[in-house]
Amino acid sequence: MKLIFVYNAKSGMIHAILDSAHKLLSPSTYACRLCALTFDTFSEKKAWKAFQKSVDMEMLFYHIDEFELQYGQQHFDYPIVLQDDSSGLRPVITDKMFDNIKSTEELIETIKKIKV
Repeated sequence: MKLIFVYNAKSGMIHAILDSAHKLLSPSTYACRLCALTFDTFSEKKAWKAFQKSVDMEMLFYHIDEFELQYGQQHFDYPIVLQDDSSGLRPVITDKMFDNIKSTEELIETIKKIKV
């Protein structure tokens, strides 16, 4: 079983620069809650990085275009966290759920509660 995290953002340097500028200038209107919870302006948040190292669970991270290249066109709203197991992809944290997660610590606690 693994968790797949899909950011509500596209890959590439230009998108990264535009996203960073958006987070700096207007963080409240930034469309990717997963990005905001796991990254500061230019790097991964320390608590998030430490959590990833501490868990015995495979976690994969994709931008929308990378995810759809790997898994095909999906009918998900992003950001999303999916559980990938023998039965396929199953949403475990939806874009609507991200609206209620206010901190990196809350995200970590939510992930810890996922039944594996």
